[in-house]
Amino acid sequence: MKVACLTGGGDCPGLNAVIRGLVRTIANSGGETIGLLEGWRGAIEGNFIPLDPMKTDEILPQGGTILGSSRTNPYKDENLVKQVVDTFHKLELDALVAIGGDDTLGVASKLYSDYKLPTIGCPKTIDNDLSATDFTFGFDTCLNTVMDAVDKLRTTAESHRRVIVVEVMGRHAGWITCFSGIACSADAILVPEEEADLDAVCERLKRRRADGKMYGIVMVSEGAELKGQNLITKDAEIDDFGHVKLGGIGARVAKIIQKNTGIETRDVTLGHLQRGGSPSAYDRVLGTRLGIHAARLAIKKDFGKMVALRGLHIVSVPLAEAVGTMRTLYPEFMDEAGEFLK
Repeated sequence: MKVACLTGGGDCPGLNAVIRGLVRTIANSGGETIGLLEGWRGAIEGNFIPLDPMKTDEILPQGGTILGSSRTNPYKDENLVKQVVDTFHKLELDALVAIGGDDTLGVASKLYSDYKLPTIGCPKTIDNDLSATDFTFGFDTCLNTVMDAVDKLRTTAESHRRVIVVEVMGRHAGWITCFSGIACSADAILVPEEEADLDAVCERLKRRRADGKMYGIVMVSEGAELKGQNLITKDAEIDDFGHVKLGGIGARVAKIIQKNTGIETRDVTLGHLQRGGSPSAYDRVLGTRLGIHAARLAIKKDFGKMVALRGLHIVSVPLAEAVGTMRTLYPEFMDEAGEFLK
């Protein structure tokens, strides 16, 4: 059989592990794999490269994706959708494996339901906010990157007796913020799931300084909300999938903290640093396993499914059930973090 794969949305450590696992498994069954370039843009324009085990054997430690990525949305224009379908038939494909987050997999799900295109999904996001899977690859590497950065920021915060506000990714879900906040012993963790009370945060920082801790670390999600404040401006830029481009809450939080506490406060936005670098051992293994099982679904012609991690097992779930519902941070994690936020 002939299988195409693509990587869409934000890049992520572990994408190449998925590609490698997929290509090897398809080759072992006697099939061939091609890679569509730059996500759904490649599917629209028909741009691809051939993939084989030898070309992909050494990509495991590489961050990002050898196929390139984009946030192109074919469903913005029905003509673009038809071009994707035409590309599928022109290349004589038997299956299309889409590796991405909710937006990328949402397109794959619609192509399966609207055109019966044989699609398979593989969940990817550093935000860990995809439903139907326990964890997504890229999340673990992201956490380690954030932790390393905050550990370095802590030394300068302590030396200069400052508070440092660290803004991390997380549009609707606070998985990165909460987990990295726990791992870095943050003094405050502000997530989208809970409206932030900065008055309480400021009182905590002042109290801890009085008790002898002369610096502070505040972790904040880019999508966190402050009580009584609207952080999205009318002219905010919108992407292909209708999402407002966020960023800047860290600077606002730092300004408020300095004003209300009198403590010198700086902000650092980690931004795309969180997406980069070589994947952790966990993400290499998880990505590889997901790629293998996506290939096995293709070989069995079990389409319209997404591979997912459940406990320690890789299972398949209907694509339609896996997309469209954001998996927000479970309250128990903030409850546990709360023991250190009093």
